[in-house]
Amino acid sequence: MSDNTNTLSDIVQVARDSAEFYDHARKEVSNPIIQNLFARMAASKRRLIEALSTRILLEGDQPPESGTWLGGLRQFYADAKAMVASNDEAVYVSQLEETEDRVMEQLEKALEDIQDPAIRTSVLTVMPDARASHDEMRRLKQQLAA
Repeated sequence: MSDNTNTLSDIVQVARDSAEFYDHARKEVSNPIIQNLFARMAASKRRLIEALSTRILLEGDQPPESGTWLGGLRQFYADAKAMVASNDEAVYVSQLEETEDRVMEQLEKALEDIQDPAIRTSVLTVMPDARASHDEMRRLKQQLAA
């Protein structure tokens, strides 16, 4: 696997962590508006995974089929914290916003590291949706904290 596809694989894994966490959190909260938001965010991450997995396949490598151990740990932490919190939605939003930070960090790192124009284009194509998701979760986290 080349450095470029390793970088894309890292993004796919982090995005998979995020999608799985959104799916999990959607089942844990009771507010239908938040549930719908989490479902929409999970779908956004699946589109990112699909786009970058396709690029990895085009490069002749296999995309990862699982997330990272850190993703599972973050979910466990959020569940434990939500059990004792007065507002479990705020707990999940806060933790999910941090997964959005991880996705954006990986995407920005990829743009710094990858020189291949086709692979850079694949990353640039998913950036607007990823940035919009990140910003939306950040705003919601701030609203719930206020």
